[in-house]
Amino acid sequence: MARLVDVVVHHHQNKHPSFSSSHLSSLSLSLTNASPIPTQLQTKAFAVPRRNAMALILSGCFFSEVGLHNVAFAEQYIGFREYIDSFDGYSFKYPQNWIQVRGAGADIFFRDPYVLDENLSVELSSPSSSKYKSVEDLGPPEEAAKKVLKQYLTEFMSTRLGVRRESNILSTSSKTAEDGKLYYQVEVNIKSYANNNELAVMPQDRIPRLEWNRRYLSVLGVENNRLYELRLQTPENVFEEAEIDLRQVLDSFRVNKVVA
Repeated sequence: MARLVDVVVHHHQNKHPSFSSSHLSSLSLSLTNASPIPTQLQTKAFAVPRRNAMALILSGCFFSEVGLHNVAFAEQYIGFREYIDSFDGYSFKYPQNWIQVRGAGADIFFRDPYVLDENLSVELSSPSSSKYKSVEDLGPPEEAAKKVLKQYLTEFMSTRLGVRRESNILSTSSKTAEDGKLYYQVEVNIKSYANNNELAVMPQDRIPRLEWNRRYLSVLGVENNRLYELRLQTPENVFEEAEIDLRQVLDSFRVNKVVA
């Protein structure tokens, strides 16, 4: 840490002679004496607006003392890559800094490299056991949302004592994309609570605490007699920052005819 401080201070002293030695001393002392951040707090820190985190940190250290301009410390727009599965017949765009995780159980799985609870996956119905003609086979969007939420809750069932889940359907919609196909979009919120002492005898000793609070967004489409579902999962506090990017991912999902 001390070496990092020396490098940063030396760089800014050379570029900005007005950056006085008293400023350097106070900055070096405050950074060198900073207490290590606990691991659990480091994890939570990535759940805040991470794309601007470095800019905020450096602005607090330097911008109040030195008038630096035209310096970009954080990437404001991360860009997208396109994933095309011509074998199963679907495509979508995903944030270019997300990484693919193999063996996750889904047909494809990507996640944010820093916020591990933020990810996307695609699920397909079996071609031998499903004969879908349209996403309307699920009923109207509201009925489809109930089925989606039920599936999520089934997957998140826990055998731990004192675990409770709260869920809510936030929105449902349908749209016909430029490919002429009908798609459903479903958004749900799920919260997980657990007792801090599940083995306690007295009820007042079993205090429920929030484990996680997540937004789940799904896009449903039908092609090749199969039901396709793109799923996005993100912590609610991250969703507030990343909503524009995530909705672009949702809107990019397409199902395509597989040519035999």
